[in-house]
Amino acid sequence: MAPHGTRRSLPALFTAALALVLLAGPACVPGGEPPPRPAQAAPAHPSGPPTAYGAYVGYGPEAVRRVAEFGAWLGRPEPRVGHAYLPGDTWTGIEGATGDLDQWARWRRARQDRLLVLNVPMLDRNEAHLSDDVVRTELGEGANGHYDDHFRTLARRLVQLGAPDTEIVLGWEMNGTTYTHRCAPDPTSWKRYWTRIVTAMRSVPGQRLRFDFTPNRGQDAIPWTDCYPGDAYVDVIGMDAYDAPRGLPFSGQLTEPYGLLAQADFARAHHKPLAYPEWGLFDNGDNPAYVRGMLTWMAAQHPLYQTISDYCPHGVWRCRANPESAAVYRALTDHQP
Repeated sequence: MAPHGTRRSLPALFTAALALVLLAGPACVPGGEPPPRPAQAAPAHPSGPPTAYGAYVGYGPEAVRRVAEFGAWLGRPEPRVGHAYLPGDTWTGIEGATGDLDQWARWRRARQDRLLVLNVPMLDRNEAHLSDDVVRTELGEGANGHYDDHFRTLARRLVQLGAPDTEIVLGWEMNGTTYTHRCAPDPTSWKRYWTRIVTAMRSVPGQRLRFDFTPNRGQDAIPWTDCYPGDAYVDVIGMDAYDAPRGLPFSGQLTEPYGLLAQADFARAHHKPLAYPEWGLFDNGDNPAYVRGMLTWMAAQHPLYQTISDYCPHGVWRCRANPESAAVYRALTDHQP
């Protein structure tokens, strides 16, 4: 985000489009100090190909089938981005020993231009709501290399399955409170642990994995910049950006501390591409202004990919409660590859 009192220079076409978004309501900027904008930022909206799109459409073999059905709903060919998650309850799941991963790898192999996006937990019992003390201990164990073999196993499995170029969304939403792999209890150990995981997975012959650093939009429990493990261990700057909290218009989601503008500035300063692995409706219900804002923003930023979370309350295809947003999504996604 730009420092207080300064404004970003926007190309004329994007300024006009963004003005439509801002009609949804005034910017709402929470208190707190944003990360500084780099002194010599590159152009705000670099040229590039349209963003590859997809959707998270669930678990199991039926989810692979739904990717094509999602394209059919749009009246378009099948999206070329598939999005899956490894279960985080046990280390076996984190190693990828599930039929789901086999199915997604087969989907990836079927077409050269497809991209498989895979969310990978950093710790087991990942949604068990463990205490900060337990999380701190677990992060320390990881930072000391005790879990390296699990991630080497996963990397070997991806290579063997023919998906060595998978996009790894590692330890997503680390700045929040939901997951055991959260950063706030011990940012130093968290960063050391991330570097060990990436180093372990990159050591596997044949891998061409990319690693996405993907916080929640906004500050949440800790500024996500405090969790950044360093440019040598990150390939993509992602962000999960849902329509929340209630009453915050899209203009505020752009300008809030550690929001969408801050993400773009940070990525530019670190010479990394952007991505949006998760986005969708939430606290503000069926909100076409938010969907229009996100799609306009992403089209201008040219991220590597974007995948909407297509289930209730977030989605536009499988959630019938959001018809106005679905109409905007279908209209504005028409130019995506």
